[in-house]
Amino acid sequence: MGKGSVKGESVSDNVLKKVLLSYTYVAIWIFLSFTVIVFNKYILDKKMYNWPFPITLTMIHMAFCSALAVLLVRVLKLVEPIGMTKEVYLSSIVPIGALYSMSLWFSNSAYIYLSVSFIQMLKALMPVAVYSIGVGLKKENFKSNTMANMIGISVGVAIAAYGEAKFNTWGVMLQLGAVGFEATRLVLIQILLTSKGITLNPITSLYYVAPCCLVFLTVPWLFVEFPLLKDNSTFHLDYFVFGTNSVCAFALNLAVFLLIGKTSALTMNVAGVVKDWLQLSKLENQSLNLMLRI
Repeated sequence: MGKGSVKGESVSDNVLKKVLLSYTYVAIWIFLSFTVIVFNKYILDKKMYNWPFPITLTMIHMAFCSALAVLLVRVLKLVEPIGMTKEVYLSSIVPIGALYSMSLWFSNSAYIYLSVSFIQMLKALMPVAVYSIGVGLKKENFKSNTMANMIGISVGVAIAAYGEAKFNTWGVMLQLGAVGFEATRLVLIQILLTSKGITLNPITSLYYVAPCCLVFLTVPWLFVEFPLLKDNSTFHLDYFVFGTNSVCAFALNLAVFLLIGKTSALTMNVAGVVKDWLQLSKLENQSLNLMLRI
């Protein structure tokens, strides 16, 4: 066997390995994303756990992620922090933290007004937003056929929204705002990981981003939810429910940074369409089973 054939087999094996790893990252992300979505809906929905404080829930997630990241980096020293300059932190980490706080606030608030299935339909617009913002920031090349596909997705979402029985204008506005903030954040993360010469793993990414996000969330929390929580003296924090929920959120954040770092923001959100389809199918089957029981 010649050297050329051996080299060809080696290249094929490497490509296959990368493909399998990419599918593994996507599968982990899909599983964790679905878990967090259903868990958050359970906590925030008035007909379930009945705790409609999305900013506070998000702050609990970010506080947990920040504390665990600091523990792993500074105390246990399992991961080494990087030498990040003040300029890079202010130009990259702070905007990402601000966008993340707005995305989480808006998306969690939407669960109060919309069904999980309808929110997943609206999330199908994410690839459109990511591609458009990527083109605008010169991270993606404009291709007419790709844009045509994105427009087709938008039309499909518009049709689904038009036929939604439990349509809520405020909820839709919140979810669309969350899509815009999240898409911008994902593109900025990709730029940070690939274009600025910085090597961040999922844990160090949370180490820098989560505390920044927590600070930005504090501002709306003080004016919107803190007065309500202060008057709600009957509430006691369920450490099992919120602790488990925070662990799931931490794992999801790690999966997001891992997936973007190994692929791209656009790849993640194209895979997100498959994720949304799987989630919608599962939710429809659950609804059908419930109707048959009744």
